[in-house]
Amino acid sequence: MPAGVLSPRTGSFRILPPGFNLESRRGDPPVSARRRAARPRREAAGRTRRGFSQTRALRVLKEVAEALNSAPTEQRAADEALSRMADLLGVETGWVWLRDPASNRFYNAAVQNLPPYLQEPVRMTGRSCWCLELFRNGELTARNIDVVECSRLAPAAESREAALTHGLRCHASVPLYAGGRPLGVMNLAMRGWRRLMRQELDLLTTIADQLAVAIERARLGEQSIEHARADERSRIARDVHDTLAQGFTAVGLHLEAGLSHLAPRNQARPALRLALDAAREGLEEARRSITSLRGSPLENRSLAEALGALSRRFMTDTGVRVRVDVADVGQVPTDVEAELFRIASEALTNVRKHAGVSEVTLRLEKTRGGLRLTVADTGSGFRVRGARRRGFGLLGIEDRARVVGGRATIRSAPGRGTTVAVTIPVNRHD
Repeated sequence: MPAGVLSPRTGSFRILPPGFNLESRRGDPPVSARRRAARPRREAAGRTRRGFSQTRALRVLKEVAEALNSAPTEQRAADEALSRMADLLGVETGWVWLRDPASNRFYNAAVQNLPPYLQEPVRMTGRSCWCLELFRNGELTARNIDVVECSRLAPAAESREAALTHGLRCHASVPLYAGGRPLGVMNLAMRGWRRLMRQELDLLTTIADQLAVAIERARLGEQSIEHARADERSRIARDVHDTLAQGFTAVGLHLEAGLSHLAPRNQARPALRLALDAAREGLEEARRSITSLRGSPLENRSLAEALGALSRRFMTDTGVRVRVDVADVGQVPTDVEAELFRIASEALTNVRKHAGVSEVTLRLEKTRGGLRLTVADTGSGFRVRGARRRGFGLLGIEDRARVVGGRATIRSAPGRGTTVAVTIPVNRHD
């Protein structure tokens, strides 16, 4: 298969002739001289590659399949596949771009051992780069896996920051497709260009297919849960309308009719008036419940799905990776969902403005008495008492938690990161 490389001057993808080496483009000795000098290394590499046996290939595929089968989320699946693919090619660094189905923008779903230059979040946002452009244009396919020069590392390699790349300048770009649907790209970085062996290409393609299936399975699982919850909400709303709402309406009409036939001073009138007021209050509460069940402020998504979309958008915009760990918390009152979502959004906004980190953790879990939302980072931190006066949004977070009967705990100190934990006793809302 012909080798390919991206031109840093034109940004175009070029097919290299046989024997062409990327290094020779930058004033290095002729290819023939380099071949003579590199002969001992090639022979050693050949011995290493010949050790890549069919037994090892089957073992790698088995390990990947077992890991992906047990991966509950797309992030976990990407982490597992990236680790094994890097080991397969004998590289230490890699990252995975996934396309957000809602926005069609790319976010960084997994990384391994990034060099210092790429650890700056601004350099790992979802902005376009050469490999993503190739993928978006349909030029990077399972039949066209090859090593390309990294446009994110190129500025450092050509400046005084070259040491921050750890010598990395190229990566093997492996496209991820599921049934023809483009999912993303896995990049495995290396210090120099080399042609990938046919066996390596076959294994990379197979593992990429397995990862794509795992990602689709995780997404379909989330969607099926959301559809089930939406159906359940609609069913409850119909039941409330057909039973409680209509029942309260009928009771109110009968009480009004009875009151209209009573004399003004009849002793039964006060009691019937109280009963009518109670029926009207019950009817209003039933209507509020129907509206709450049918009209979610999270665009008809569950809290878990909304938090996932929020995290992907945050990763695309900032390059800061969000480790999402959302448990199945079951049915959650709509007002609680809305406030927890807004709290998570405010906490991530604080991370963007003040934390200066490359990764943050967002966790939603069920506790004995309700729910707990945690947003934690290991960034610069701050003094909590002074931060309340400087507009960090902490008062808003605490107020939102109190609105739904919960409590927000904010722990932070200079140089020790920040943790925002919100606990809400959901049972009182049932």
